[in-house]
Order: sequence, then structure tokens, then C-alpha cells
Amino acid sequence: MSQHQKKPNPDERRDNLKKIQENLNNTLENMQEAEDSMETASEFQEEEIKKKNARRREAVDGMRDELRDEHAHQKRQK
Repeated sequence: MSQHQKKPNPDERRDNLKKIQENLNNTLENMQEAEDSMETASEFQEEEIKKKNARRREAVDGMRDELRDEHAHQKRQK
């Protein structure tokens, strides 16, 4: 491997639970802020917020699955 080629980063999982939980919390907070902003939003903005929050709900489901998987992985490593 030449000095200009990068080596892949090792799989660093020690702080995965923390990172996933932070992302989950931020997404839930963003969803709530978006819901709150709908009070003053136009019809178009309200539709866009609903669409975005639907995508966020899907992401939340994925993050929750990821949290469960990572938690199980860490338990197996002990």
C-alpha cells in the first residue's frame, strides 16, 4: 500500500451506543420542534414538515433497532 492510500479505519464500537442514543434523541427533539412549528406554518410548509417527520419516524425505528443490536453485541463481548 503506498503512503497516499488510506487504510480503512478499524471497527471502533466502544462508543456506538452513546452515539446512536444521541442521534436518536436529536431526531426526536427535531420532530417535536417541527410539530411545534406547524402552528405558524403555511399549508405547504405543514405538508413538508409532515413528510419530513414521517421520514424521521422511519429513521427512529432504525436507530432503535440499531441500539438493540449494539446492546446485544456489547453484552456478548463481556
